[in-house]
Amino acid sequence: MTINSPLLVVAAALVDADGRVLLQQRPPGKPMAHLWEFPGGKVEPGEAPETALIRELEEELGIHTHASCLAPATFASEPLGDRHLLLLLYVCRKWRGIAEARHATALRWVRPAQMYALEMPPADLPLIGLLDSLI
Repeated sequence: MTINSPLLVVAAALVDADGRVLLQQRPPGKPMAHLWEFPGGKVEPGEAPETALIRELEEELGIHTHASCLAPATFASEPLGDRHLLLLLYVCRKWRGIAEARHATALRWVRPAQMYALEMPPADLPLIGLLDSLI
């Protein structure tokens, strides 16, 4: 099977002092609308994954962090139409600002074990077990 160039996406497991992780709900009209996901987004050509994640967190949530606060945790690999999604997940425990839903329908702080009950994109599901063991 031939795969077109992979779609590189970065996401953050933002962990608060109580060990909860921030999820955002995809808005209506977008692919996978209403599903809960980790905040993040596509890596632009020529952009480092950490730079992309810092940019996405500022755009989507209005929070600021630094590359040194992003700990690479795991990745997911998932077919996505005629492309192949490669999702890099980072854990982040330090940021400035209060997260607000700028592009999402809603935000929710949940413990990793609670994520199993939420509807999430297929690529996010295998990441839950690792987060549950890390946090």
